[in-house]
Amino acid sequence: MGIVGNLTKAQLDSFHSDGYIVMESFASAEEVESLRKRMEHLLNQFDYSTTASIFSTKNQQQLTDDYFYESAEKVSFFFEEKAFEEDGNLKQPKELSINKVGHALHEIDPVFKNFSNSEKVCSLFCSLGYKKPIIIQSMYIFKQPGIGGEVVPHQDNSFLYTEPQTCTGLWLALEDATTTNGCLWAIPGSHKNGLVRRFIRGENGVTFDRPSPDYDLKDFVPIEVKAGSLVVIHGDLIHQSLENQSSKSRHAYGLHIVDTEGCTWAQDNWIKRKVEPTPLYTS
Repeated sequence: MGIVGNLTKAQLDSFHSDGYIVMESFASAEEVESLRKRMEHLLNQFDYSTTASIFSTKNQQQLTDDYFYESAEKVSFFFEEKAFEEDGNLKQPKELSINKVGHALHEIDPVFKNFSNSEKVCSLFCSLGYKKPIIIQSMYIFKQPGIGGEVVPHQDNSFLYTEPQTCTGLWLALEDATTTNGCLWAIPGSHKNGLVRRFIRGENGVTFDRPSPDYDLKDFVPIEVKAGSLVVIHGDLIHQSLENQSSKSRHAYGLHIVDTEGCTWAQDNWIKRKVEPTPLYTS
């Protein structure tokens, strides 16, 4: 496949120096609208009485249910921790109660698949030197107004480990992301310090192999972006997002890509696929 890289030398230098770059207007207004409209449709079709799976990055060791594991190859819906009353009923409509939808939108849904496999996504990974990349997971993240939960400091390589490490995250803003409604924050250059810990799936569920270090908020910088902007995130970059305590949501679409040539997918990752993903391209 004749894929040509689309990153400039300045962008590559910035990515290797800081561990992330922002590509403004990566997605057109029409693409952003199509992704949002498609998710609105999927939500309308979703019957929440069939599941009440809650997603929390603070308590990921509890996520040992089959619904979570099987989401690796499905389109699954996860609620915010604060979405339910004590009696188990939702406090507000389901479309304002969902934390995220994952983890195979890029594979199953035609609208998300079309964007995820687009030439500009392939060109981006060609620029980064990927030989046979696959999208290993995708997520639509809502960051709901008032209840949008905190995503604690983490590294993507912890969850999607290859040897050697190859994970890169793409975070597409579908709404303007600010410090008010829960934008990304990162520690520039932190990717140079290597991987801190791993998230491992064992016989008794999932767990981290060691505690998280303590981080100082003053070391983080906010990544405020307009809708349509793409944040490209090195797998070892320390990043987070704070609670959304505003009245505005902060929708985003996230992809995580790993290479499959010259590296090995760790068998103790939480994702254990039954069907091998199709590569974006082979160079």
